[in-house]
Amino acid sequence: MQRFLHKICLVTGAGSGIGKATALAFGREGAKVVVADLDLEQAEQTCQALKAMQVEALAIAVNIAVRAEVEAMVKATVDRFGRLDCAVNCAGIAGPVSLPLHEYPDEYWHQQINVNLTGTWYCMKFELIQMLAQGGGNIVNLSSAAGLIAQPENSPYAASKHGVVGITKTAAREYATKNIRVNAICPTAIETPMIMEGRRKLAHNPEAKQAAINYQAMKRMGQPEEIAEIALWLCSDQASFVTGLAMPADGGALA
Repeated sequence: MQRFLHKICLVTGAGSGIGKATALAFGREGAKVVVADLDLEQAEQTCQALKAMQVEALAIAVNIAVRAEVEAMVKATVDRFGRLDCAVNCAGIAGPVSLPLHEYPDEYWHQQINVNLTGTWYCMKFELIQMLAQGGGNIVNLSSAAGLIAQPENSPYAASKHGVVGITKTAAREYATKNIRVNAICPTAIETPMIMEGRRKLAHNPEAKQAAINYQAMKRMGQPEEIAEIALWLCSDQASFVTGLAMPADGGALA
């Protein structure tokens, strides 16, 4: 069954990790896919993988922290495909350092808030404008377990991801009678380039990787494809009575 046949689906951060897995999953389910990423080369690679699956796809370079670029991204989507049915806002960053709040550098605070929170807000703003104009749609935002609980030595990431949950829930209430559903996913340790090569460099730190694995009740890291399946379910008619959800995807870590 192709749940998204003839649907137009936009995924940010789709050059790698959860975003890439989500874009490919939409393609397998029959959608036409807009692949947006800061790294155009990576976006093009995802786009080529979709085209190899006989999926119509468009790659777009976007810095979601820049309002005009986000507006242009949604406009390019509609110019190409005529509408926007589903948007999964995966783009985000983690800070490069682990420090307590009083020592955390200002520049990294602003960077993470600008991308993770303000950037997601820009995406929602222009996605919602289009969805209101066409009569409905679905939005899924990628938050984090750090949007539900503390993440010591990573205060801006936790603040930005808590903020994503807040705007998700608020938008869900605001547009609940407009045929627009808005939900969020809150993963723990997912095996993506951001966590393997980012702040904690789990790919190069066996002890840190094992600690991440041990934190999960299932004693393993999650895979991007597992989060993609949740995103697709939340965007599908199977979740038609679900809005305002901040869904943990945590291998039982927060149970």
